[in-house]
Amino acid sequence: MKFTISKTGKGYLLGALAASTYGLNPLFTLPLYAEGMNADSVLGYRYGLATVLLGLVMWSTHRSFRITRNQVPLMILFSLLFAVSSLLLFESFRYMDAGVASTILFIYPVIVAVINALFYHERISVVTVASIMLAGTGILCLYGGDGETTLNPTGTMLVLVAAFAYAIYMVAINRTAVRNIPSVTMTFYSVAIGQFVFWIRIMLWGELSPIEGALSWVCIFSIAVFPTVVSLIAMAVAIHNVGSTVTAILGALEPVTALLIGVVVFGERLGLYGIVGVFMVLTAVMLLVVSKPLLRILRQLWISTGHRLSHGV
Repeated sequence: MKFTISKTGKGYLLGALAASTYGLNPLFTLPLYAEGMNADSVLGYRYGLATVLLGLVMWSTHRSFRITRNQVPLMILFSLLFAVSSLLLFESFRYMDAGVASTILFIYPVIVAVINALFYHERISVVTVASIMLAGTGILCLYGGDGETTLNPTGTMLVLVAAFAYAIYMVAINRTAVRNIPSVTMTFYSVAIGQFVFWIRIMLWGELSPIEGALSWVCIFSIAVFPTVVSLIAMAVAIHNVGSTVTAILGALEPVTALLIGVVVFGERLGLYGIVGVFMVLTAVMLLVVSKPLLRILRQLWISTGHRLSHGV
């Protein structure tokens, strides 16, 4: 029997994949910082290598690089916006723990929902609100919730602006003319154009850190593939299939990924708050995934029951 998956189901799976792989950023970034590499160099190498890899994939699979004239300025604007979001997030790692930064970044689903509601009149369902609130509470639990940690104001501001820019990017690729660009092509131009932000900054104010040692090369290659190529393509497809609001809420898996990496890779302790947080986030995601099929079944049962009662059965 042939197994098939619906467009919506594919969107949920790819949204989860996008969030999980994007949550790998700290795993590959922090070792590079420990080697003395600056954020512009890390991101320059990341976006540059991702551009080459995507270009080779498109060339070998005969994908078109063509975009229309009216899509060009929008693609440039949104690519630069995404690059700025990456830069601000990576800079925040220098002021606070990467896990804390990933936690604060999760405010972007709320921004996505608000933008869609205000400017595109998208109805925010009760399930969507409940999922955001449940996931947000879970993220706070992952953060710790002990009241003993003081947030760095500079790092916090950097992440908040990064979240705002990231939210605009997610809405834009689903609501503007660029939504018609194939996902792989859109991802190629996102990184190919976005990398100029880092190279220009390096030429004007910074210096290019060399890649030294096998570990650095592995981290650069991995950060170009997983949180960049895989995550961005998966996110673009997910947004086209289930919308930017749902894809953003699935982003709750990003800080969960960062937490699990901390426990498994760096030996961090997972306390009670962390366990509760993981449970709440996964519950929020499952609520979002099963809500529409469940409502459809309940509606059919209601109609069926009403039909039987009307016939005296």
